[in-house]
Order: sequence, then C-alpha cells, then structure tokens
Amino acid sequence: MPPVRRRHVFYIPGYDPIPPRRYRELYRTEAAAQGKVCGHEIALRPARGKARFGWEVTARIEGAAVESGIEVLVWSDIVKGSMDQEIVATYLQLLRTAAAYIGTGALFRLMRLRKGPVIAALYPVGFLLVQLGLALVLAWLVGRVLALWQPWAGLAGLLVVPLVLEGFRRLDGRFFAYYLMHDYAYSACHLGANPPELEARLAAFGDAIAEALQGESDEVLVVGHSSGAHLAVSVLADLIRAGRVPAAGPALSFLSLGQVVPMVSFLPRAWRLRADLAYLSTRDELFWLDVTAPGDGCAFALCDPVAVSGVAPAGKRWPLVISAAFTQTLSAERWRSLRWRFFRLHFQYLCAFDHPRGYDYFAITAGPQTLAARFAGRAPSPARIERAVSGYRSITP
Repeated sequence: MPPVRRRHVFYIPGYDPIPPRRYRELYRTEAAAQGKVCGHEIALRPARGKARFGWEVTARIEGAAVESGIEVLVWSDIVKGSMDQEIVATYLQLLRTAAAYIGTGALFRLMRLRKGPVIAALYPVGFLLVQLGLALVLAWLVGRVLALWQPWAGLAGLLVVPLVLEGFRRLDGRFFAYYLMHDYAYSACHLGANPPELEARLAAFGDAIAEALQGESDEVLVVGHSSGAHLAVSVLADLIRAGRVPAAGPALSFLSLGQVVPMVSFLPRAWRLRADLAYLSTRDELFWLDVTAPGDGCAFALCDPVAVSGVAPAGKRWPLVISAAFTQTLSAERWRSLRWRFFRLHFQYLCAFDHPRGYDYFAITAGPQTLAARFAGRAPSPARIERAVSGYRSITP
C-alpha cells in the first residue's frame, strides 16, 4: 500500500458544547507530548482558505514527511440548543429519559454489556434527584423555623427550593449532572431516531467528506469520538450508498473512539442507525477500526457495536475492535492520577500515551501509513464482546 503524503482528517466530536478551537489546542499540546515519547516532529498552523474550522499539520513521523489537514465537523450549536433548558424542563427531561430507557427495557440490556456507561447514565438521574431532595429538606427546615414566628410564614420556605436548585446548576461545571442529563435526553427524546436538525447537519458532513474524496489526498480519515462515532457511521453509510466514494480516490478510513453506540442503537426507533451499522460492516470501500478501553467508564469498551446491536449480517467485516489498554499504555503514575477522572479518561484516545503499544493517535492522523496499512494483520481484541444483546434489531420501521 503506497505511503501517505497528504491526508484529510475529519473529526466528529461527541455531544459537547465546547468551541472547536479547544480540539485544536488539545491536539497541539498532546502532539508535543507524544512527540517527546516517540520522536514525532509535529507542527501546526491555521488552515488556509477553509470555511469550516480546522488546522494544518506538518509532520515527520517514522522517517517520512506528511501534510495533514484536520477539520472539526461542528454540531456544538445543536448541542448548545438542546442544553438550553430551564430547571423544571430538565427535571421533565429526566422523567422522559428514564421512562424511555426503562420502559423499553434498553437500560437492563445495556447493563449486560458494561456497567460503567450505565452507571454514567444513571448518575445524572440520581444526582439531580439528590439535589431536589436536599432542596426540599432545606425548604422544610427553613419553613419550620419561620413557622415559629408566624404559622403562615412557614410556606415561605418553599422559596428556598428554586434557589438551591439554581445554585447546583451554576456548579454543574464540577458535577456534570445537567450536561449528562441533556446528553442522554437528546438520544432518548426520539427513541433513537435523529432529530431533523441533526439529519440536516449529517448531510452537510457528508458533502464535506465527499468533496475531500474528490481531492488529491492519499487518505481521507473520519474520526468519530463518543456520540460522534454513531454519527460518523450514518454519514459514511450514506456516502457509500449514494456512490460518492470514488473507486480510484483516496483511501477511506474510519476510526471510532470511545463509542457509545448501544446507548442509541438499543432504542426502539433507531432503525436508521441499525441499518447503517449493518450496511457499513460489510463494505470494502473503507477500513473501520474501533478503539475503546476498559478503563474508560463512559464507553462501551470492546463491545462490537454491530454485533451487540443484533444486526451483524453474513459477510460482516467491520469493525476491527481493539483496546487502548490504559493500564498498559499509561505509566503507573499517570494511571493513578487519571483513574477516577472519568471525563478526562473518555478523551484519552485523543491524547498522548506513555507506552503507545500500537495505538498512537498522532501517528494515525499525521503519519505516513493509512489506517488499513498501520493495522494490517492486527488481530481483534480477544476480550471483545460480540453477543447480540439489543432487544430491538429491526432496521426498518
């Protein structure tokens, strides 16, 4: 397979309201850190003449010079819009989301895969209820004190409830309860179907990738992180179905990182996603590598997203499921410092490793080999989970 001299990378973030420039800064700092470990020479500069947000990378890795353009396919505006909820609306979301996952049986089936992401899903429900409970207890105590002065004044204690809840919401940058609640509610509100505004954005993503496939790059690499992984599945499936992947064009590669596909594919109306998973898993137009790690409590680690969703067809080829094995690829000191920082660990796939052991995000995105060449002959993780667990497996309404 010929070496890569030019690469176009599209990064699809997960459900995250942060501006795309934060991903550039993360790439810059972590590339420098990985360079110290592996000897990579990586320099960044602003993208030239691009309407979409991105940056350009000049690298010398494994003895070869490579130019890579990296673009962030932005949907943070949609995320922000879905998070723009009042406190009462968030608690109503809590009830609807819990009903969706419990009422459909999806929650109990997800628990048969990995406990970590299910605990992460239950955390905002539990913590928001704790906040409400504390607010009500405090309101009762204040009411009792005020009632000593005037019996009717005890009702004024109820005014404490919105004040306490607002205080917790202002501190959510530490607790992430509201953020996670909005995340799970966004998937659950349509029981796994994509809202219209998201479908429109996926079509725009597809146009951007199709344009790159007509260009002079040697590889077009699509990276989907967290919720961005299942969005990438649908975008790529649409491109291939529509015949927009030229046979003589650049190599098309797909890297899914820290995926949470079952959180959506296990819901009853996720027909589109299940169909896209089944379709993409057999295609020879691309190479699909799925990387997770058991140490990431927010991902469905080593769960083959096609197989566990119950839609693995005859002739299934993808994804190749491997582990980033944080306990082996991070030094003992770093693992101790990160072990309980769950959200930071969920982004470790995009960061530097002390002992890469085959998975090096910066060699993949800026090095001289295509994803297929780099992982040619790599065996899937023997600990991967492939049993069909989803109770909803239909791919059409």
